[in-house]
Amino acid sequence: MADFQIDPETDPYGYLGFVRNPDGSVTRKSVNDPRTPISLYDDSPLLVKDIPVNQSKKTSVRVFLPKESIESFPGRKLPVLIYFHGGGFVICNVASPLFDDIYSTFTLEIPIMIVSIDYRNAPEHRLPAAYEDCLEALYFIKNSQDEWLTKYADLSNSILMGSSAGGNIAYFVGLRASTFADDLKPLNIKGVILQQTFLGGTKRTESEVKAARDKIVPSLVLDLMWDLSLPVGVDRDHEFCNPVLSIKPSQFDPIKALGWKILVAAYDGDPTFDRQIELVKVLEEDGIDVVANVAEGDYHGIDIYDELPKLKVLSEVVKKFVNSL
Repeated sequence: MADFQIDPETDPYGYLGFVRNPDGSVTRKSVNDPRTPISLYDDSPLLVKDIPVNQSKKTSVRVFLPKESIESFPGRKLPVLIYFHGGGFVICNVASPLFDDIYSTFTLEIPIMIVSIDYRNAPEHRLPAAYEDCLEALYFIKNSQDEWLTKYADLSNSILMGSSAGGNIAYFVGLRASTFADDLKPLNIKGVILQQTFLGGTKRTESEVKAARDKIVPSLVLDLMWDLSLPVGVDRDHEFCNPVLSIKPSQFDPIKALGWKILVAAYDGDPTFDRQIELVKVLEEDGIDVVANVAEGDYHGIDIYDELPKLKVLSEVVKKFVNSL
């Protein structure tokens, strides 16, 4: 995770926990995120476990269940929230403590099963590696004979959700998955949630200029994340970063045919705010059922980092969205 003790203006690599090597590669200072499941104590309201997906890639999913809901209603199956975590494609994993609140809040208050995807990070594995890992995970979820997934998951009522870089992943994975929805059955995706989606471009937008010193992702850090995660040799107008420039005719037809709804959760103080709203307009103009939830917020990731009240509000928005599908 980001090292907030380091000034990103003077050392953006160090801020991300990297050391830049002379050849342009990076060395990670340390891997501080625990890999063992959280909330394993007897008094925990959550049931949590990891399931390997692809051992050669070291990818996995972490599954969260609300203990009381399972114990009180034996045989009950829950909607499935397939979650893609943030981190600018370069830091964090499913075990990062940063995401504990979102896991527990959503799982318990909706209630829902969360399946969080652990994908490979850049720059060791540049895009589209994260997209490929997450698509592979969808097939894994579809085919898995793990007891939790077969016993407690209502795969016919599934939602994709991503925060920050995870929102970017949810967008591209959703686009791809909509083109072979029948192959994913019994996994049936009904909607996509894009939370503070990580987007960019070569020309600064007004919100990027205004929030150049964002608390979490100031401009130099945003630029570095994209430089480390995009394919070598492309700029930030590449479709992975600036998708509205690469929309093709009929691109969203499969989503419309499936009747998917898309929730876009944005904060007006986020440097990527303008790009999120631009994407909303493009989706609406193409006839997609979009719910835009715009709230006041003065930095990127405000409802994940240290604002539990805002996360509670987001949980209610997501709960309403899930119940509307």
